[in-house]
Amino acid sequence: MIPKITLEQWASFKAVVDEGSFARAAEALNKSQSTVSYSLARMEERLPAPVFAQEGRKAELTEFGRAMYRHASNLLEQALRVDQTAAYLASDWEAEVTLAVDGIASMDEIFCALHGFSLESPQTRIRVLETTLSGTDEVLLHRKADIVITARVPPGFLADDFGFVTKIPVISPTHPLAQVAPPISEDTLRGFRQIVIRDTGVKREQDAGWLGAEQRWTVTHFGTAIEAIKAGLGFGFMPREKIRRELGDEALITLGLNFGKTQKLPLYLVASAQSHAGAATKAVIEHLKNARTIART
Repeated sequence: MIPKITLEQWASFKAVVDEGSFARAAEALNKSQSTVSYSLARMEERLPAPVFAQEGRKAELTEFGRAMYRHASNLLEQALRVDQTAAYLASDWEAEVTLAVDGIASMDEIFCALHGFSLESPQTRIRVLETTLSGTDEVLLHRKADIVITARVPPGFLADDFGFVTKIPVISPTHPLAQVAPPISEDTLRGFRQIVIRDTGVKREQDAGWLGAEQRWTVTHFGTAIEAIKAGLGFGFMPREKIRRELGDEALITLGLNFGKTQKLPLYLVASAQSHAGAATKAVIEHLKNARTIART
């Protein structure tokens, strides 16, 4: 079904309301006043109720007119986005960019970068994959993501530094280990349950960190692991960046180990297509790099 009223007619209507007169509306649209008047007259003929009512010498919007103005504004904005999307697609600008992020990375800087990108290109969709260990390798090797933030760069790929993550051993203040006088030995630690993160790879071939505990619970996400540790269900090595609030509130405390007090892991920014990345992917990469640079200063 074809709409009774054209975009040009809605644009004329909006311009008259915004500018306050036919003459200024015509100037804003770069059209003659007679063209704008004719367009608006044709629109009013096809509407079921008047959009203007004469108040003395001035025409005012009716209640119906105000409602139609809101709908017309939304319609014209959507039409403009369609035009912009067509232009982007024609210029090698991808409609969607997929970013894979290893679970150890803090999302604060990443979300800041993605927000900056979306302000410039709101029509480009962003898909974020949360991966761990070999799962991060797989999305890169199988080109399931355009950009990957990873703690390990597979052979054959080039990468930019993306900072470091520091993992520290933590427990709940209610955990029995909190009552053990430091330094805590490896043998003592073995007797308590460790909370670890599952490898998201299909083959699940990688382990990370210290896995010497006789008891172990494995969960999928760091958020779940943090909640389990806060509940006193075990200890774990968590990225400091992800538990700043818990450390500040003392919902989690650092284990006083006599070894392995910190694990400093590098992060890398990798484009899966390397030099053949599309324009939108390159733009996201630049925003990520800029966000990381700002965070370092």
